[in-house]
Amino acid sequence: MTGRDQQRALIVTEFVAGALTISEAATVLGLSERQVWRLRTRFLAEGPAAVVHGNRGRASPRRVEEVLRGRVVALARGRYDGANDCHLTELLEERESIVLGRTTVRRILRTAGLASPRPRRAARHRRRRERMPQAGLLLQLDGSRHDWLEGRGPWLTLLAAIDDATNVVVAATFRAEEDSAGYFEILRTTIRRYGLPGAIYRDRHGSFEQPAGKQREAELRLADGRRATQVGRALDELGIRSIAARSPQAKGRIERLWGTFQDRLVTELRLAGAQDRASAERVLRRFLPRHNRRFAGAPADPTPAWRALPHEIDIDAVCCFRYHRVVANDHTIRIGGLVLDLPRLTGGRGYAGRRVEVQLRLDGRLIVSDRGKRLLSVRTELDPARLRSLEIARPVLVESGPTLRREAPGYAPATTHPWNRATPGSQLERTRRQERRLT
Repeated sequence: MTGRDQQRALIVTEFVAGALTISEAATVLGLSERQVWRLRTRFLAEGPAAVVHGNRGRASPRRVEEVLRGRVVALARGRYDGANDCHLTELLEERESIVLGRTTVRRILRTAGLASPRPRRAARHRRRRERMPQAGLLLQLDGSRHDWLEGRGPWLTLLAAIDDATNVVVAATFRAEEDSAGYFEILRTTIRRYGLPGAIYRDRHGSFEQPAGKQREAELRLADGRRATQVGRALDELGIRSIAARSPQAKGRIERLWGTFQDRLVTELRLAGAQDRASAERVLRRFLPRHNRRFAGAPADPTPAWRALPHEIDIDAVCCFRYHRVVANDHTIRIGGLVLDLPRLTGGRGYAGRRVEVQLRLDGRLIVSDRGKRLLSVRTELDPARLRSLEIARPVLVESGPTLRREAPGYAPATTHPWNRATPGSQLERTRRQERRLT
C-alpha cells in the first residue's frame, strides 16, 4: 500500500468506528456519500485491501507486446536511424504496417535509452509576424547547401519556395549550387502549376541583386536600371514584387523548412539509396506531396490570390538568360566562344551593326532575335549555372553546320613569314644588331 492508500484506510476505519460522520468522510476522501458507503461495505468484507484499486499490478489490455517493442527499437537503431519520433511513427505506419501513436513510440524509445536526434533548445523571445491571409500573396525563396546524400554523393543545394499563407512547398529542386538557373526553374514551375504570386521574400543572394559598387553599366541597361540580375529582370517583367530580408529570422518560415527537410528528407534519401542529383530529384518528387499533406494549413481567406499568366507572355522566354550583341560586318555574333552565322535577309540586306538579343533557354537552346523577330535557333550544351552577368563559360558543341562554329584559334607565324624577316632599317633588324653587340 502506498502512503495515500494508508491514509484512505485510516479515514475509513474512523468512519466505521463512528469517529467521523458520512459527510465528513466523503469530504476528506473526495468521494460522494454513496461511494463512501460502498467503500465501507468492501472494507468490512476485505479489510484494508479494499482501498487499493483492483487493476493495480495487472498488465494493461492495450499494452504493446514485447516482441513489437523490440522490433520498433531495432528499426529505430537500424534502418530508420536518425529519424525523429514523429517521422519514425509515420515511417512505421507507411512502410512496416505498425500503427502506434507518437507518444507510445516516444515512450518505447526512451525506455530503451534512445534519445531524440533533435533535442529542443529553449526558445528565444521573438515577435511573430502574422501569415498572409491568402495563398499566393507571398512566397519565400531560399537555398540550403547541405550533405543531403550523407557522403554517398556530392554535396547539393536544395532550392525551394514555400507559400506564406498555407505552408505549401510550391516548388523545389536540387542544384549543384545556388544559382540563377535554379531560381528560374522554381519560378517557371510555380507559375505553371499555380500562377503568378504577388511577391517573393528572399535573401540578398547574388542571383537577386549585385553587391553595391559592383554593378556594371551594361547590366543596368539590361534591367532598365531597376534590377541588376537576370532573375530580377524576370521578376520585373512578370510584375512580381521582390522583397529582400534583412536577417534569416525575417524569413523564418523557409528557414524552419530546412530543419524539417534536413531531418525527414535526408532519411527518405537514405532509404531510397540516392547517390547523385538525378536520383535525389526523383525522391524529392515523391516526397513533396506527402510533406504538403502533412504540414499544409488552411489560409485565413480561402480565396487564392494567384494571378493568371497573360497569354501574350511566354514563360520560357522570360525565365531565361538574355544578352545583347552587336552584329559584326560578316553577319556573325560571338557569345561564349561560339560564332553564330546569321541568315540572309530578303533582298540581300544584312544585319551588320544591329544590336540583337540572344536568349539562352533552360533547355540549352540559343535563340537570336531582332526586334521580336526570331533569326536563329540552335541547340548547345551551354550550362546556365555557369553564367555570371554578361559572361558565359566556354561551351561544348552538340551541333555543327553553317550556322554554328567555334571561333578559329590564333597561331604563331612561321619564321619564314614576311612578318619575321628583318629588312634593313626595321625594328627587328635593330634589335638583332643590339643582341649581337651584347654577345
